[in-house]
Amino acid sequence: MRPALRELDAAQSTDRRSVRTRSALRDALAAEIEETGDLSQVTVTAVSDRAGVTRRTFYSHYRDIADLVCQIEDETVRESHELVRRIADTRLSELQESISRFEPCPGGVELLTYFKERGTYLSALLGDGGDPGFAEKLTCVVRDAVRDRASEGLVPLASGAFFEYYLTFAISAEVGVLVRWLTSGMHESVEVMARIMTALMFVRPGDLYGRKIDFDIPAIGVGALATKGNPDD
Repeated sequence: MRPALRELDAAQSTDRRSVRTRSALRDALAAEIEETGDLSQVTVTAVSDRAGVTRRTFYSHYRDIADLVCQIEDETVRESHELVRRIADTRLSELQESISRFEPCPGGVELLTYFKERGTYLSALLGDGGDPGFAEKLTCVVRDAVRDRASEGLVPLASGAFFEYYLTFAISAEVGVLVRWLTSGMHESVEVMARIMTALMFVRPGDLYGRKIDFDIPAIGVGALATKGNPDD
């Protein structure tokens, strides 16, 4: 084997080993969170021992537990942003057609597949013993990805404060459903969960009780504008 090929083979082998080590450390982190019930109690020694590597190997990849957590979360936020953008680019006509067939929104399966493939450690970080701020990071990245697209074609009187609160409500709800699915064991398949999350965006409380509730969105928008600046009204 020529020297150049040997060097390339060695580099690829090192890279594969590094990927395996990082994966083992992430899974070990998740297991320690589950066992201790508190991320703040997880130590480098415990994670390294569970992953079957030395502390020196751990420190060759991460500065400490906080850095391990930060890198996982930053990677998740960065990679999921584009996946959410694909969903946000869906036209309302496409979405309506998907709902009428009880099919997932275009891009929904891909997004949930991403999270399920990483569910072992993401569920632990998003659970009760994990990082309380992680879900908020996901909420922020979703808002950043969908806000401009969601504001296109708005009924003028529904813009402003009402739209901002609606967007906060909708995004928080969808992220909450995602977290619930991840942390409760992901019993539903990706396809079924994608269909459910698509449909949930258009379910009104009365629909669950056989009572259709209609209201005038523009009128609510006008009402929100009218009370702006009058907190005592």
